[in-house]
Amino acid sequence: MKTVRTIASLRENLQGWRKFDETIALVPTMGNLHAGHLSLVGVAGKIADRVVVSIFVNPTQFGPTEDFASYPRTLDSDRRQLTRAKVDILFLPSVAEMYPYGERGGTVVSVPDLSDILCGAFRPGHFDGVASVVARLFNIVQPDTAVFGQKDYQQVAIVQRLQADLCLPIRIVVAPTARDPDGLALSSRNQYLDADGRARAPGMHQALRACAARLRDGEREFTALETYGMADLASAGFRPDYFAIRNAVDLSSPTATSRKLVVLAAGHLGRARLIDNVLVDL
Repeated sequence: MKTVRTIASLRENLQGWRKFDETIALVPTMGNLHAGHLSLVGVAGKIADRVVVSIFVNPTQFGPTEDFASYPRTLDSDRRQLTRAKVDILFLPSVAEMYPYGERGGTVVSVPDLSDILCGAFRPGHFDGVASVVARLFNIVQPDTAVFGQKDYQQVAIVQRLQADLCLPIRIVVAPTARDPDGLALSSRNQYLDADGRARAPGMHQALRACAARLRDGEREFTALETYGMADLASAGFRPDYFAIRNAVDLSSPTATSRKLVVLAAGHLGRARLIDNVLVDL
């Protein structure tokens, strides 16, 4: 695996691949890699000739009171895992490389409607930072395919809207959420959980599955189901941000005739803010 830190060096390598019509898949990450990230890399390796993984802890998607400074950075471990996974290039840019005009002075990409709901309502500006860095990575790498995880459902919806609206010739592939055996979605922030929090954390997935079962059984009082979900999270020990039922395609509010839904939740256990979702096809 080759590690490159500049856009110029990355493009030089990509140009060589394109001369031989090799397809390229991009897996954007913030590092501190776990089995969930590696599952995305595995998907990328099956659908493209070459795989580029980026590691960039993006400052513009962190709020002023969030954990940018303390976000886990485990580069040596990440490199070993990506080498074993047969990644072709690790793109490891600096903040100055990604934001030559400064992280607060650079161009901002904003996806309206989708960015200020759900997690966006609790993390103002977060998804502008996500969209801005993803747009940069798409333009830098110009991959044929980009792979994202379903766990970050709202982020994926925003990336899909960005790709469609800007007419980018990139296929967005969404890989299933990787989970521990007890149902907890894998996340870099899970390491913030203490022993008690880790024992309680699967309660989020259980609450989502319980709501999904009620929907499949025919219940359509969405507000009541969301209230039950919030109570289930609180009973499990969470400080809930939201528990919501939305149309899967665009995160709009469902109606009685909606058939493809997603149930989403976010909440805090100590230092850890966890998110998860379950798809429901009626």
